[in-house]
Amino acid sequence: MILSLDSSAVTASVALTDGDNIIKSEFVNAGLTHSETLLPMVKRVMTGHAFCDLDAVAVTAGPGSFTGVRIGVATVKGLAFKDDIPCIPVSTLEAIAYNFIGGDCVVCAVMDARRMQFYNAMFEIKGSDVKRLCPDRAISVDDLKKEITSYKNVIVAGDGAKLCYDNLENENVLLADEERRFQNAVSVSKAAAHHEKITADRLMPVYLRLSQAERELKLKLKRTT
Repeated sequence: MILSLDSSAVTASVALTDGDNIIKSEFVNAGLTHSETLLPMVKRVMTGHAFCDLDAVAVTAGPGSFTGVRIGVATVKGLAFKDDIPCIPVSTLEAIAYNFIGGDCVVCAVMDARRMQFYNAMFEIKGSDVKRLCPDRAISVDDLKKEITSYKNVIVAGDGAKLCYDNLENENVLLADEERRFQNAVSVSKAAAHHEKITADRLMPVYLRLSQAERELKLKLKRTT
């Protein structure tokens, strides 16, 4: 059994799975209140099951909201330490791609990084196979627009999908339906099956760039030197 969590953006979700079987899952889209919602969701999903029976705990370790990613990783570390449960970090962008298992397309996973930049990765979906086409990165919408022209049948998904799609204007691009647009804990569990387990002390957030506060501090220090 794998307990999977996601709190990397405005949505939050928790799922308990056993292979392809979804035992129980919850999903909320109520804004960035993950410090209040995540643990109660875990408790409800785990009702009737013991944490010590888990084979692993998976989590979206980034990219995404700095606060949301920290909350998710910290929650998983806390849950895993007690019973020495292995952890599986999953890219948020990869989890988005796993929403499209069974299709034949290229998924352009995007999360809003502000200032018309996006956290992005491209994935080729062929039935049950997911092939990563590039590493997770921060990219401008203009650079992404040029790159996407080399692919066919592109689906844009993620919390930045609508904004990205509206600015791409590429004929080969479709906007994902809302049902599959956002990352969720079930897709996290599917991606986790293809990653190695690590100890809780090795689980760390993954940020593709500095936070706004860190960027402002760096700029301030540069001006004073």
